[in-house]
Amino acid sequence: MEGPTAIVSALHEELQAVLHLMPDEHQQSVGGRTFWRGHLHGCDVVAVLSGIGKVAAATTATVLIERFHVQRIVFTGVAGGLGEGVKVGDVVVARQFLQHDMDASPIFPRHEVPGYGRATFDADAALTARLVRAAGQVLSELPAQLPDAVRSAFGLHTPACHQGLLISGDRFVSTTAESEALRRELPQALAVEMEGAAFAQVCHDYRVPLAVVRTISDRADDAAHVDFARFLREVASRYSAAIIDELLMQP
Repeated sequence: MEGPTAIVSALHEELQAVLHLMPDEHQQSVGGRTFWRGHLHGCDVVAVLSGIGKVAAATTATVLIERFHVQRIVFTGVAGGLGEGVKVGDVVVARQFLQHDMDASPIFPRHEVPGYGRATFDADAALTARLVRAAGQVLSELPAQLPDAVRSAFGLHTPACHQGLLISGDRFVSTTAESEALRRELPQALAVEMEGAAFAQVCHDYRVPLAVVRTISDRADDAAHVDFARFLREVASRYSAAIIDELLMQP
């Protein structure tokens, strides 16, 4: 690949797992954020935490493009599952993004982003296809390597890779009432998180390819907080590092 690849994680534990793969990373601070420059499998990489929420995410995406001149962005993180059959321990690779809390009605239709004439933004098809292959390879191998106690605790039997609509908003969806309301309103949504749609809009503006993978940590319901820290540490961070490693090993 020519030009830097940005590797973005939503949470510190996931980013640390990726940084451990980079033998020569060094830090640079811009806009109150710490960026790590280095190499992974011969690729020039810029790694960073996105920050929580859409504003932080948009700022991070803009700095990556304007200051570091990245040629593509790959985002890895966790999300709450919404779609039927999307289970804890599965992964969702985004094909489209939507802000579920965007509402400028009645001037504009609900969810439409003013000035764009659209509610959804697309992931880059080619980069996403590569990410799907990487995620599928990892899911075929990594879950069996996890301790039995971890697989039992989270029901990790045959994790699947889903592709489709990922929705974002500036709130952590953690009640059954909220998740059911989102399913009624946006039945095509596979998962909900807080940053992806902001990255997608910025990448659309700059014409920078984006691909996003999210590990399902919960079902965005009343039990969303249960064992989240353990899942992040023992499952999601390992998924993130392995998927990025596999992605950058591809020709």
